[in-house]
Amino acid sequence: MITLIIDAAQDKVFFKIINDNKSYTNEFSNSRENFDKFTGLLFNFFKKNNINVNKINNILINQGPGKSSSIRTSIAVAKALSVTSKLNLYGFKSNQIKNKNYNEIFELFDKGKLKKNLIKVSY
Repeated sequence: MITLIIDAAQDKVFFKIINDNKSYTNEFSNSRENFDKFTGLLFNFFKKNNINVNKINNILINQGPGKSSSIRTSIAVAKALSVTSKLNLYGFKSNQIKNKNYNEIFELFDKGKLKKNLIKVSY
């Protein structure tokens, strides 16, 4: 199972892929320039780590609160990937991440505590 975590609500745009026992991460500054080319950054991340988007099973997306433009951009891209590639989409909140420990989000996902396809934005 391959899971993608996207967080653009904070000071950095954060991508993480968890593939069985391996994980890959990348961060970019959360700037106007980067959310204008958000999709390109994400697909370059996939390419760099040899991840085929059709092999991803789940997307976990930060729905805020945080930077509104970045949240809207990241959710739009996640929803588009979810629809076009038939991926499961789950939302989490910024306050569920402590000290940028995204493993906690993955644990919540494993325990079934994230809502599927219920993306409720918080700015």
